[in-house]
Amino acid sequence: MSTAVQPTTSPPPSASATHAGLVIASVVGAVVVLAGAAIAGYLVPKVWDEYLAPATGQLPGFLNLSLRLLFQLGAIAVVVYAGVRLAGANPPRGLRGGIFLAVALVVAIFIIVSIVYSFVADLGYALPVMLAVMVALLFGAYKILISAWAETKMHTLEAQGWFHPKSFKATQGLKLRRYTMVGILIVGWSGAWSLWYHRAIGYGDLILKVPFVESGLAVLPSKEITIPLLIALSVGWFAWRLVNVPAFADFLIATEAEMNKVSWSTRKRLMQDTVVVLITVVILTTFLLIVDLFWGWLLSRSFIGVLPNKPAENKQAAGDTLKW
Repeated sequence: MSTAVQPTTSPPPSASATHAGLVIASVVGAVVVLAGAAIAGYLVPKVWDEYLAPATGQLPGFLNLSLRLLFQLGAIAVVVYAGVRLAGANPPRGLRGGIFLAVALVVAIFIIVSIVYSFVADLGYALPVMLAVMVALLFGAYKILISAWAETKMHTLEAQGWFHPKSFKATQGLKLRRYTMVGILIVGWSGAWSLWYHRAIGYGDLILKVPFVESGLAVLPSKEITIPLLIALSVGWFAWRLVNVPAFADFLIATEAEMNKVSWSTRKRLMQDTVVVLITVVILTTFLLIVDLFWGWLLSRSFIGVLPNKPAENKQAAGDTLKW
């Protein structure tokens, strides 16, 4: 006996009921992250230059900069600790991914606003245009964050583990994981060292152009050192996290398992096989040379006439024209 089930006519919800709380927590976390970046990148250097620089001015330049960087790292550690405490022992699933998505939207809004401001800065109606653009972008960011796509991305980023220090199957595939990390670190750290050594990004503080602020904001001191340092730290984190992403880690583990099944030749057998290959190559090369010379000689004879046989004087003239 079969029963008919009446299909529902109501559309599926755009996001789950718990997504609203995740969005709020993500926005709060993004505010904490951006506040920490502002404190470490702008406030700490400003306080250092105004209050501590006179006392540390007698120190060598590198030591002075190192102390300031330590203060900045301390500020970042305090902000991270405050964020962890604020999230609690059981944060919502997908919170780290949501914070990343919210910060990415803020950065995208800032870039778009800066581009628009560069076109309308000299116009008399720049302020209302910028306000309209800001409202439109904030509304678009709100619609993105509450969408089902954003919820999926938040959980996906969280599941991949890009933003937590936990390792994935830490005892498996160690050799290939380490080789992969070393390759990424060599490439990334070589680029950071090249930036520092050649001073490709100039000297002084990194000035961020902000709409309606003529002088801009100094958000990063001594960019010739801090930017390569940040790149080196980011590459280190990326290399370690990449080999712990579940999908990629499983691939490396399976690859190492297959490599362990390979039967490698002994040193003696490898040398014997190499000698055989070299002798075979020499024999084949000699044979092909003899065959080529023979057929070239035979086909250039006058009774066959396939290949032209130039007289000796023509060969001498051709040889003279080919001299370098």
